[in-house]
Amino acid sequence: MRYLALCCDYDGTLARHGRVDEPTLAALERLRKSGRRLVLVTGRELDDLKRVFPPLELFDRIVAENGALIYRPATREERLLGEAPPASFVDKLVARGVQPLSVGRVIVATWEPHEKAVLETIRECGLELQLIFNKGAVMVLPAGVNKAVGLEAALSELNLSPHNAVGIGDAENDHAFLGICECSVAVANALPSVKEKADITTFADHGAGVIQLIDELLADDLASRESLLTRHDIVLGRTERGELVGLSPYSVSALIAGTSGGGKSTVAAGLVERLRAKEYSFCIIDPEGDYDSLDSTIVLGDPGHAPSLEACEQLLAQRDENAVINLLGLKFDDRPRFFMSLFSRIRDLRSRTGRPHWLIVDEAHHVLPADWQPADSTLPDGLQGVVMVTVSPGLIARPVLRAIDTLIVLGEEPARMYREFTDANRLPAIEMPAEALPSGTALVWSKASRADPVQVRIEPGKLERRRHLRKYAEGALPEDRSFYFRGPEEKLNLRAHNLIQFMELADGVDDGTWLHHLRQGEVSQWLRNAIKDESLAERVAAIERNDSLDPTVSRRKIRELIEASYTLPANQA
Repeated sequence: MRYLALCCDYDGTLARHGRVDEPTLAALERLRKSGRRLVLVTGRELDDLKRVFPPLELFDRIVAENGALIYRPATREERLLGEAPPASFVDKLVARGVQPLSVGRVIVATWEPHEKAVLETIRECGLELQLIFNKGAVMVLPAGVNKAVGLEAALSELNLSPHNAVGIGDAENDHAFLGICECSVAVANALPSVKEKADITTFADHGAGVIQLIDELLADDLASRESLLTRHDIVLGRTERGELVGLSPYSVSALIAGTSGGGKSTVAAGLVERLRAKEYSFCIIDPEGDYDSLDSTIVLGDPGHAPSLEACEQLLAQRDENAVINLLGLKFDDRPRFFMSLFSRIRDLRSRTGRPHWLIVDEAHHVLPADWQPADSTLPDGLQGVVMVTVSPGLIARPVLRAIDTLIVLGEEPARMYREFTDANRLPAIEMPAEALPSGTALVWSKASRADPVQVRIEPGKLERRRHLRKYAEGALPEDRSFYFRGPEEKLNLRAHNLIQFMELADGVDDGTWLHHLRQGEVSQWLRNAIKDESLAERVAAIERNDSLDPTVSRRKIRELIEASYTLPANQA
């Protein structure tokens, strides 16, 4: 499910004239039985709410006092998210004739037109307080406390993300909490400003509008409304006409395919960066250790230690963590079985928490190879929230390709890659030019829409170059991707596991060893295949082919090329 929590305002939304009718209560009960959570988000004080709405146990959490108080009905525990103003502040309001006046655990509330007197009193007392309005009500709260803050805290206690919540409300003070929900809904009686910003407006008012929303949630988890939520799409790039092309943060099902050096890592890194910026959670399956230096992630596994399924599940269950699962410590033959076991656990975790929102499988042919035959129960008909990366669709198991909807092709041989994908899906071939795609562009095609492929200028990640700097210049490549200075008679065995070490060893080996590797074209081959830098490899290959350069000059030129590409200014490191 995409929506695991329904977050409701009380007055004017669930309730009419302060009371909730029986049909609305019955609808709330039906939603609870579907396994979803209910959160009530109200400006009312808790004691007042208990008086007008006794069945609080319908809700998993109550956000009261406009975000300042969290109440757990099951245990009757309270948690304050702010401090009450001093008694002297309330005394001065009374002295000014501010009536009616209500004082909660944190909130102080009155009605218009007393807002001017309240503001003057706040200034006199030198307090850091704010005013929030709600259809004539004037609420005084600590600075920064609102319904969004309270809802975020409540969802955190439930181990849920706002990206898996739908909110419904009607008034000014609902803007904040509706804004953090994946889908925001306004009831028909809501203020125009609330309707304008909401993703959906119900045709019914008050509780009847909530019933309409619940019915839609139970019918298809709001799938029929997904076209209204493109604001959440993760940008892939732009068409030639400048139109944005994005991938759904929930229903994405894509394969990124391209020859080595074609830009697959740039695409994946940009998508990850934008996922993180929008606070969607992700898990990257990393067979080659390419993501060990990715910011804001926790890496499990390394070349000497295979990750355990238990550790992976524990990490992914944490609400605010993104994971990289490094498979270098696993034997090649063990990777498909490990991945499918982990995938099964991720599916179970998603059913409970909705996370991780995206599963990104790099070098997917390592874990889902063409000769792999899944059991019928291990692979769903469709792969939602999954992005796979490979050098060629033909290297991926056909049942997997049939479960993927969107193909994104870069680099050389786009016609062959589309043919491999359509053949696996038993679809007619797609006519397209056979030549290589221009650098920085991709062809995007969805088999669901069957429209012609669209050429897209890829939106690169801002931090992609920094990631490559850290990994290839300073990190530790595995043994099979390191460079070895062995010499013409293979008397040496000097391993360079990154670019810095390569340059240091190159300066130290004798001229005969250096020229041996240079004339064999092994330096450019390493840069192309292990460092995955096609542009640098081509420039180094030109130096390798130039027999007129002596060892000292060729060393210096290659060092200059590497330093130009993999040395950032100190303020960017």
